[in-house]
Amino acid sequence: MAHSARRDSPELPDFSVLKRLARDQLIYLLEQLPGKKDLFIEADLMSPLDRIANVSTLKQHEVDKLYKVEYKPVVSTSDQLCFLIRPRIQTVKWVYVVNADKAAGKFKRYKIIFTPQKFYACETVLEEQGIFGDVSTDEWAFYLLPLDEDIINLELPEFFRDNFLEGDQRWVRTGGSALHLFHSIYGPFSKVYGIGRCSKMVYESWREQVKEGEQKARQAEVGTVFLIDRDVDFVTPLCSQVVYEGLVDDIFRIKCGCVEFGPDVTSSDKSIKVMLNSQDKVFNEIRNEHFSNVFGFLSQKARNLQTAYDKRRGMDIKQMKTFVSEELKGLKQEHRLLSLHIGASESMMKKKTKQDFQELLKTEHSLLEGFEIRECISFIEEHINRQVSYLKRNQFSNNLNSAWPCQSYGVDHLLTFANLKQLGLLVEQQPGETLTVMESKMGKLVNDKTAGKLTDAFSSLAKKSNFRALSRRLSLVPKSDEEYDLRVPRDMAYIFSGAYIPLSCKLIEQVLERDGWTGLEEVTRLLNGHEFAVTADLRPQSDAQRIILVMFLGGCTFSEISALRFLGRERGYKFIVLTTAITNSARLIEAMLDNHV
Repeated sequence: MAHSARRDSPELPDFSVLKRLARDQLIYLLEQLPGKKDLFIEADLMSPLDRIANVSTLKQHEVDKLYKVEYKPVVSTSDQLCFLIRPRIQTVKWVYVVNADKAAGKFKRYKIIFTPQKFYACETVLEEQGIFGDVSTDEWAFYLLPLDEDIINLELPEFFRDNFLEGDQRWVRTGGSALHLFHSIYGPFSKVYGIGRCSKMVYESWREQVKEGEQKARQAEVGTVFLIDRDVDFVTPLCSQVVYEGLVDDIFRIKCGCVEFGPDVTSSDKSIKVMLNSQDKVFNEIRNEHFSNVFGFLSQKARNLQTAYDKRRGMDIKQMKTFVSEELKGLKQEHRLLSLHIGASESMMKKKTKQDFQELLKTEHSLLEGFEIRECISFIEEHINRQVSYLKRNQFSNNLNSAWPCQSYGVDHLLTFANLKQLGLLVEQQPGETLTVMESKMGKLVNDKTAGKLTDAFSSLAKKSNFRALSRRLSLVPKSDEEYDLRVPRDMAYIFSGAYIPLSCKLIEQVLERDGWTGLEEVTRLLNGHEFAVTADLRPQSDAQRIILVMFLGGCTFSEISALRFLGRERGYKFIVLTTAITNSARLIEAMLDNHV
């Protein structure tokens, strides 16, 4: 079931050192406040913190009580309060507890630890609150959280909105610092490629930090780096995921490498939190597989497990003792995990059946291929009329008059649609535009007034979107004249049922093949440029040259990770994905909601 790696595939570096570095620095900062202290932790830091330093570790360093930041009055009897927070103005304003304590005649020690770094704006707020002199501030440079042997996360979901929507470049330095930390441990890099405005700025920030720092000669473990902006490819994260790990994320939402399965999965009245990584043998076999293949594998796995249990029959006492001591515990663990993944698969199947999932996939694939556009628009119209909670939109299906969705969803989402339009994900029909060349290419179109408006809108979009041209030049949509066997995938398109090769991954493949951007000039022009390629005068080991760090700025999907794993198996590479966040269609749309904080 799981695809075996090539025998000459290189070994990945050990990322446990990143956790140790982060833990040691946090402990050092906590010890700057000697004695017992209460620790207030921002909600979205609790899961990452648990992966680095659990409660017992914190208790060993005199953390008495733990609280979650909840934006309400602080109740603590401790004389020392420590706040572990993101550099967000809203959270900094919440630390007004200092003024309240001063007014009540209570004198305590306060420490704010910003992570991954503190911004000048936060210190300005402390000054405005009149408490700058009453608190000590520091920063925990917690940039890199390893989620698995080939996934490292910055856990910065706001990076996408702040940088690509708001134009706030404060996280550029953070991205550069994260790359610098990785480089200082696993570099030096011999080749760096990138595309996108933010990627170029992150690269420049990293190079500045390298020049400022101390250079140490060492053997490289990673030879090549590829930086890519999320806005280079919006199509891929807006497609429905159909590989197992992607579906689990879409339906159950994986947070910091962990998922919570409810009673519908566990077949009990309790929910269970499960860590999803390569240590889970069952999950590791199916994570990158198309969902249609998963049930067959799980069934076979169940039969194999039963056969392993049946070996007990006819054993003598000595054999039974060996079986119990060496095999039984592992079999029970595998049985538990197998039951959970079977339950999760059944639950996902039920939910997707209710949601007309097959019809949604058919519509997406038609849009990707550029066929049956009128039927696709009808599908979108129907979902707007039904007020579906969020409508998956991409650069080539947003061809509706923006007033109509607002009428259906309400004026509360007026700013949301403005955000979509700003990013080019929603295209407004311009008055007087008519269908010309697109009509002959897109099939039969009727001439009634309604269809005329819709086809005019599609024509408007076609003129503004470069996806069609990119698709042709990079062969993103495989030829449909032959059947695609999802059990034996032939390219990265399998992650979308053979309908589409993710643009982001195709770019990486092409640049690695060509050893740069030569021959891709038309592609980079269509993507608005900002591409770069830098080669250092280094000769890394052959293994290091085949280990490639891909840094997604603005988030990446589990589908893209699966595609890169496939590419690595086919070409003898090992990819490490470094991302600002794990994203999907729902998170991307949520980032653009007007009530986003």
